[in-house]
This record gives sequence, C-alpha cells and structure tokens, in this order.
Amino acid sequence: MKLCTYQLNGERVLGVAVEEGIVNVKAALENQPQEGIPTRLEELLSSDGGNLLENLKQYISKLSLSNQSQLLLNEEDVNFGAPIGNPEKIICVGLNYQRHADETGSPYPEVPILFNKFNNTLTSHRSEIEVPKVTDQMDYEVELAVIVGKEMKDVPEDQALDYVFGYSTANDLSARDLQIRTPQWLLGKTCDDFSPIGPYVVTSDKIKDPQTLDLKTTVNGEVRQDSNTSDMIFSCKSILSYISRHMTLKPGDIILTGTPEGVALGMPEDKREFLKPGDEVTVEIEKLGSLTNRFIEAK
Repeated sequence: MKLCTYQLNGERVLGVAVEEGIVNVKAALENQPQEGIPTRLEELLSSDGGNLLENLKQYISKLSLSNQSQLLLNEEDVNFGAPIGNPEKIICVGLNYQRHADETGSPYPEVPILFNKFNNTLTSHRSEIEVPKVTDQMDYEVELAVIVGKEMKDVPEDQALDYVFGYSTANDLSARDLQIRTPQWLLGKTCDDFSPIGPYVVTSDKIKDPQTLDLKTTVNGEVRQDSNTSDMIFSCKSILSYISRHMTLKPGDIILTGTPEGVALGMPEDKREFLKPGDEVTVEIEKLGSLTNRFIEAK
C-alpha cells in the first residue's frame, strides 16, 4: 500500500493513495463505518499492526469510490505531514555509496558509519525550509528511508527485511561547514527541518528488492544526483542487522541509508553550488514518489 500522513484541522490523519486520488480514511469511516480500521499511520506500527494493515487493505479494496468524491483528495490539495511524527530513533549511514565515497576522496568504510538525527529535523513534502544563518554550505542528499515495523534485536541479515514496515523518500540535508568543524557530524546534520521525508510510505510487500531503486535529485530543474541503490556499500538488510546487534530498533524508527554521488560537496571547490534561499529541490526514488521543498531565508 501507498500510505501518507496529512494535516486536517490540526490533526494528523492517515491517507491511502489509490488510482483515483488519496482516500481520506477518516471520512470514509464516517460514511462506511467498520471496526478495526486505523486512522493514523502510527497505529500500523503497533503490536497489532499487521492485522490492522490487512484490515485496511480489505476495507479500501471494498470502497466504492466512483460516486464518493468527498472521500477522495487530490494530491495537489493535500497538506502533507512527515509520515512518522515521533520516531524513537533516526539513524543515518554515512558514505554508503561507492561513487559518493569516490567523489569525496574517502576510502570505503569497513563497517557502516552511523550518526543520528532528532525529531526537530523532520518535515514534509512541500514545506518551506529556512537556510540557517549559521551556514553557507547547505547541501542536498537524496536517501532511501527504511521504516522499521517490528522490534529488532540481534536479527540475522537474511531475516532483517522481514522487520521492515515500508520505505520512503528522504532528503538528508547537511550543513557541510558545520559538519566538518569537528570530528562529530551532529551539528551539521540536526538543524531544524533538515530531514524532509515522504510524502508516502510504500509498504514493504510492494518493494521486493530495495537494492534496485533509481534515485534522483534536481535543484531548480537541474539534475544533480542520478544513481541507483545497487551502488550501496552496505545493503539495507546489512545495515538493519548491524544496527540491531548494537541497539534495539523499535517500530517507527527511521533509517536513512546514505546518498549517492552528485552532492555539492563532491564537486571541485570552484564548482560547488550549495543551496540558497529561493532554490527548489526535488528528491525522488523509483516506486516511492517525489519530495519537493523550497528553501527560504531564515527569519
């Protein structure tokens, strides 16, 4: 399924993308009540999430939408929110694409390079993002986001993808000057709204192999990144298994799996074009959708 979270009267509401548009699940239930149907995406990450997801699939498949326009939203009219509002953990992987490591002159890591972000960085499709006053080297990074669906602890690699709820498109924004100021990357990664994600989460049953997906970034219509997840050094299942050997992953945790070549930092110094107010960036991943944000001057 292709799921989203959107804002309706100040409330986070579950939407389901179908051919006709986005189903307003809450409105559908008011029109055609049924027990056991979630109205928020986070409910699907509960201990009963698998049953709820199956209930939702069956409910949506039986809806008569041809004469029910009040149940459908046009994507252009939706006020999207970050799909997962309050994850316990946002864990990121650095230098995880071969050609990205090559462009930065870095050796391939022997184990995944992990760092974290916080919930203050989460924002959504079409939100405006301030370029912080403290940086003049704000960079874009298209990334495949993995949403954990079940608690994971010490899970073997060959079973790791069974714990995935779904996948989403993300932009791991980075302030490069802040990032390299100290050996720890945290400051350059955790400014407000530095993790736009969405607009959709596509459930794992629809993504048979996350290592075969095209990724692309365009800035003001110009293609900057154009690659495929097959270039990852550490696969999604390898990353999940590795993290789970060191800490317990919880439902709703977000794993950002690295970015391919083409970031501004990877260009020769005289050709680096960092983000500035007025820029519009779209990151897109095959089968998952496109995420667009406009950058504005900090107040």
